[in-house]
Amino acid sequence: MQKNNFWADLKYDLPAGLVVFLIALPLCLGIALASGAPLFAGMIAGIVGGLVIGFLSGSHTSVSGPAAGLTAVVLVSIQQLGSFETFLLATVLAGIFQVALGFARAGMIANYFPSNVIKGMLTGIGIIIILKQIPHALGYDKDAEGDFTFFEQGGSNTFLSIWETLTQFIHPGATLVALISIGIMLMWEKPAIKSKVGFVPGALVAVVVSVLVNIGLGVFGDPWTIRPEHLVKIPVASDAAAFLAQFSFPDFSQWLNPKVFSVAITICIVASIETLLCLEAVDKIDPFMRTSDPNRELKAQGMGNIVSGLLGGLPLTSVIVRSSANVNANARSKVSTIIHGFFLLVCVALIPAILNLIPLAALAAILILTGYKLAKISVFRDMWSNGKYQWWPFIITVVAVVFTDLLTGVAIGLVASAFAILRGNMRNAYYFQKEKYHEGDIINIKLSQEVSFLNKAAIKQTLYDFPENSKVVIDATDTAYIDFDVLESIRAFAKEKATSKNIKVTLKGFHERYNFWEADFVHMDPDTNINSEEPSAK
Repeated sequence: MQKNNFWADLKYDLPAGLVVFLIALPLCLGIALASGAPLFAGMIAGIVGGLVIGFLSGSHTSVSGPAAGLTAVVLVSIQQLGSFETFLLATVLAGIFQVALGFARAGMIANYFPSNVIKGMLTGIGIIIILKQIPHALGYDKDAEGDFTFFEQGGSNTFLSIWETLTQFIHPGATLVALISIGIMLMWEKPAIKSKVGFVPGALVAVVVSVLVNIGLGVFGDPWTIRPEHLVKIPVASDAAAFLAQFSFPDFSQWLNPKVFSVAITICIVASIETLLCLEAVDKIDPFMRTSDPNRELKAQGMGNIVSGLLGGLPLTSVIVRSSANVNANARSKVSTIIHGFFLLVCVALIPAILNLIPLAALAAILILTGYKLAKISVFRDMWSNGKYQWWPFIITVVAVVFTDLLTGVAIGLVASAFAILRGNMRNAYYFQKEKYHEGDIINIKLSQEVSFLNKAAIKQTLYDFPENSKVVIDATDTAYIDFDVLESIRAFAKEKATSKNIKVTLKGFHERYNFWEADFVHMDPDTNINSEEPSAK
């Protein structure tokens, strides 16, 4: 178990917080733009995600902020409710509901997310990041940062955007900045460089160099100069009063509006599921193998949404892109999350004009490398080696996430994983191989300690395949639990099917615990040797 030491960890958490800050900056703005909300609302959400949730969360590496998975919900909800202020009230209520879910220990559902689906989600997100950032790296910024759905607003999709970029919109200045940024960050990974200046994040160096390069490109004029529409766009306030005027507040007069509660419940459910998925995923890539309390996380997210809604911010979730970037930047504790929120606050309040010099192409380069680390070829190779029942749910999740969105892709992956589990139980558990049976053998079926409904199909198939005139011993001596449906299948076989096939059945360990009585069965063979070493099916 990794122990936290603030001062020892700070040398890792500070640069990690800087990297996450650089990634969060365009995502907060892009998600607000895609959601139809004020740009400043995205920044408020990012700040609250870092400072409030970062402080309350029990996760060491998870980062919270406005989420791409909620953009469609926010866009439709603002239109449905008629005003952004009314929507803020729904966000506050959603936070209250999330806190209640945390106290109700609803976070336990995270324990039921299969690892192959979680790994598929991470890999799919990695591929999406790369695909979505290629246009931005080449200077085509039509699709807002933070849009991670396959079908984009305006009728296009991920692949069409890439094709349009490659055939019509390559900007030489932005492309040069992206290539230089990637080169710097790859060079920074070299041991010789890392040992000397590793305390300075390569991503920060790349951003600073990109600003200088763009200033230099201005000497050449068009087409090399990167214009303002391809730079970060933080709202700039002329004075303190103008800055404070950017905050919005909930319209509490709408608290009896049933539509507000409907939207709040929707936000609560979507945000909670996405948070639990992200938390489970980030714990799996944590190099120190630490685990997080999902119920505490729901409470922290709820408090964050309450504060964000009260200040005029977007709804929050734990977000995989920033969280994985945090892990890849070697963060050791949640201090890095708090640092990223602090940098967002300071820069938005004091130096927004300086941040507006950063080319989006440089930030796209950072995200592309983050995506690559999530979707390495080695991940596919490892999942293939784990067998088909791990591989197929994994690859189906990857494809579904890439071609739909995060939550839809995970839902499809869960269905595929459930099918694989059922298929695996059907083919492997308790299956009787008739070709190994010889007439006169006693067939011993030893039930495992736990027999769930997932084993029902396999057991029914086994019972159906017993040859005629055979002797069968079904032994439940060591079984602690048998599902009722499985018991009914065994009872029906012993009373009816066995009679028609002249099969003599002995049940061991059933009578005293599962209300099986000898009077129920036509064929019982008390002389059957239940300790026989004859071939058996297990």
